[in-house]
Amino acid sequence: MYSYIVEQEIHVNNHRWDEAVKAVAPHIHHRVSGHHALGGERHDKAALRRWFERLGRVLPTLHIRVNNVWVKGWPWNTTVFVEWDGTATLLDGDGSYVNRGLHVFTLRWGRVHALEEFQDSQEAARGLAAQAAAGLKEAAAQPIVS
Repeated sequence: MYSYIVEQEIHVNNHRWDEAVKAVAPHIHHRVSGHHALGGERHDKAALRRWFERLGRVLPTLHIRVNNVWVKGWPWNTTVFVEWDGTATLLDGDGSYVNRGLHVFTLRWGRVHALEEFQDSQEAARGLAAQAAAGLKEAAAQPIVS
């Protein structure tokens, strides 16, 4: 399980979105708190892929580091908690983005059926606002929802 989570970290850090969504069920529930371009809820694999693509465009230097992984349950209903740190260099040249969060995955037979992201939504909004002010307009877009 730990190797699976580390693989996902590598896919996100390297913008390998096809690999990042490979183990996702067709009807996933993905939620990110906060009212910003990366917030909201998605309920299908295609919308989640678009969300990952946006993540790569609005925070192109984002680097996720997994700190801890906890796993509970059986193969037919597994909950995985992943504590992480995220950092990025912002386009304004003055600031950096630093966020810490927790992902909660619900897996069934190795497929991701739900992913909820808990993070500092104010830091996410601040970082995205800085990106938008530096000319990256998508950072101020409405969330991708489905």
